Amino acid sequence: QVQLVESGGGLVQAGGSLRLFCGASGSILRFRAMGWYRQEPGKQRELVARISGDGSTNYADFVKGRFTISRGSAHNTVYLQMNSLKPEDTAVYYCNLVLSHPAGGTNDYWGQGTQVTVSS
Repeated sequence: QVQLVESGGGLVQAGGSLRLFCGASGSILRFRAMGWYRQEPGKQRELVARISGDGSTNYADFVKGRFTISRGSAHNTVYLQMNSLKPEDTAVYYCNLVLSHPAGGTNDYWGQGTQVTVSS
């Protein structure tokens, strides 16, 4: 059983910073990628940033230059440093873990989500 625990969300003024943390526990085998998605009410969940097993990263265009994703010293952890936050960054942020399945394909695991609210 894989579980993801998130922390670090909260309320911040525009231009401020927050740092999100996600830790994965359980049977973490065949790590593929770990990252963050976000979802606003009534909208689809969208990728924010992701880091792969080889350390490569990819970011949504709307966060490039402002957000940085990194893995912790415990490789089943990931951080999202969010700087220069904007009101439009307000959303629930979800941690995502992707593991390769031995029979092929991948399995996705999700955290409960952490609210980020940016006031103008």
